[in-house]
Amino acid sequence: MSGPLAKVSAVERQAKRHASHFRESFITYEGRSEEIPLRPPDFSEQGMFIQTARRFPEGAVLKIRFRLVRSLYEVFARAEVRHCLPGVGIGVELVENSAEARRSIREELRDSDVPSNNSR
Repeated sequence: MSGPLAKVSAVERQAKRHASHFRESFITYEGRSEEIPLRPPDFSEQGMFIQTARRFPEGAVLKIRFRLVRSLYEVFARAEVRHCLPGVGIGVELVENSAEARRSIREELRDSDVPSNNSR
């Protein structure tokens, strides 16, 4: 199938796959104490796109905390805002992240790409 419906379907499938990786996700603008809850982001080992209506300037440093669903590993990282789409979200690069956190994220992403027998 091609056309707009196929694209929506592919986007929905991708969103569901990404949503299944996180629980308890928060960001904190460095130097402040307010935790901002997050919707599940589109992420990789190097960074993520976070849906938020909040504005952050490019270069802003954020503290990110989230728990991976499969391993239950809680990731604490510093991230720098690389791109901001006002009213939509921010693209961040993980600039300070432990080797264990990177490994856990990599394994989470790898394990999610393995098709389930129930997905047919």
